[in-house]
Amino acid sequence: MIFGSVPLEQAQGAILAHRVSHPGGRMPKGTILSAGDLQRLAAAGLIEVVVARLQPGDLTEDVAAEELAGCFGDESLRLSPASTGRVNIHATQNGLFRADRALIDRFNQIDPAITLACLADRAPVVVGDMVATVKIIPLAVAGDKVNAAKAVLREGEAVSVAPYRPFSVTLIQTELPVLKTSVLDKTANLLSRRLAPSGSVIIREHRVAHRAEAVADALREALSRPADGVPRMVILFGASAVCDGEDVLPQAMRLAGAMVEQVGLPVDPGNLLVLGYHGDTALIGAPGCARSPKENGFDWVLNRILSGERPRAQELTGLGVGGLLMEIPSRPQPRELPLAKNRALSIGILLLAAGRASRMGEAGHKLLAEFDGVPLVRRVAERALAAAGAPDTGGSEGAVASENPPAPVVAVTGHRAEEVSQALHGLPLTLVENPDYASGMAGSIKAGLAAADLSEVAGVMVLLADMPAVSVEDLRTLQAAFRKAEGRAIVRAVAGGKRGNPVILPRATFGELMLLEGDVGARHVIETCGLPIIDVEIGAGAHIDVDTPEAVIAAGGTLRG
Repeated sequence: MIFGSVPLEQAQGAILAHRVSHPGGRMPKGTILSAGDLQRLAAAGLIEVVVARLQPGDLTEDVAAEELAGCFGDESLRLSPASTGRVNIHATQNGLFRADRALIDRFNQIDPAITLACLADRAPVVVGDMVATVKIIPLAVAGDKVNAAKAVLREGEAVSVAPYRPFSVTLIQTELPVLKTSVLDKTANLLSRRLAPSGSVIIREHRVAHRAEAVADALREALSRPADGVPRMVILFGASAVCDGEDVLPQAMRLAGAMVEQVGLPVDPGNLLVLGYHGDTALIGAPGCARSPKENGFDWVLNRILSGERPRAQELTGLGVGGLLMEIPSRPQPRELPLAKNRALSIGILLLAAGRASRMGEAGHKLLAEFDGVPLVRRVAERALAAAGAPDTGGSEGAVASENPPAPVVAVTGHRAEEVSQALHGLPLTLVENPDYASGMAGSIKAGLAAADLSEVAGVMVLLADMPAVSVEDLRTLQAAFRKAEGRAIVRAVAGGKRGNPVILPRATFGELMLLEGDVGARHVIETCGLPIIDVEIGAGAHIDVDTPEAVIAAGGTLRG
């Protein structure tokens, strides 16, 4: 293929490289230029055009993609028609996606123009999920390169879906006085949902004392029942976590005549898993984190078994790379615990001052509006510093001595960053500029959390810089509630019972906050992370922000440009 700009009179039959506008409309990229097309381009004033001209043996992007897609013949896959050099590959059944990394790497090394991207090996998929895509990068590619790529694909199954099989599952849960019945009920319901994609069902449940002998009796009963031609599995949830190879669940497996394959898993959350076998029946001692719907090591092992695998110790011990999963904030022993009761919890403050203030129109920047002669952003920052225990800045708010050590305050700027930063000049806080502020609040939250100053805090108060009515006392009231909860809850300001701002987020939520995208705040994380939410009434200030010129004036401010 020859790529480049040519005079219009030489472009007939070539492939248009870039979209072109003309008086009659637009000519899309990839158009094979006809005499009529060239006349329209000439009428638009063009004298040359960028094209791709095929050489002998070259294949256009769609033809090449179709030929490569023809090598994916597995019935578990559905292929889309080729378009713009791409063929998407979808799952036709629920199961575990399989990828031959060595083969795919060899395929992708043939020519940079020919690519195959796919999900991670053993990713769970359901019918309709896109699992891979073949993409030809340029408008055409050499036919001999396509043939070489096809030869690689014919050597094995580059991608496939190992379908789930339906299992008959027995659930055994142990009981202790500290464990509520509602927790056991929730665990059973959640397990049913995990099994549903495979068509597996819980055929019986036993709730027994947390003793090895009692669990062994329940196992013997489950294993003695006829299989009726359906593969069986036993899943055990202990009322207390497994902490040793001789603990209740692995000991019960041995007493029932099963072989314990592995105690412990290099996947976190999910470390405390036990896997055993009794003949063809898998026995899984689930870790406590499996009582949460969030992905954990239990899902990895369960899905392998549902797809027909029989994981062994060597395979399980090889799961460590990639095995650090997102923390489950509600699990009993999170990775990062708050400080001991006799030590103060450090609560950083993240001041969001990056927004575009688009509703202000030509009236000026709301954060630079003055309240009692002080720019709004500085007024709110001084209150944040006072609540954080910073030394007296000499500003309009001052600072009252705090029994807790000073905590960091990070201000994120964006729109009119230089002016906002100047308004904050001299204050003992850290400034972080978010160059992507126009994309929305999520980027500012992530930019602030990435600041080194917040790397050691137990939680962060997210404070909007356009809330003139939130007082130092309001901020301290929220901080006190967070400390009373020992950093294990989300604390949210409310007015009349209606949620507002600011909000304090525990460290356990930081991972999920760093995944936010677009013009969204922390609300989704607050509502889905599983942590308790403590609403603290602070009055109307929780709802008063100044998004319009009228709101600035009504709140007592003066517009300054």
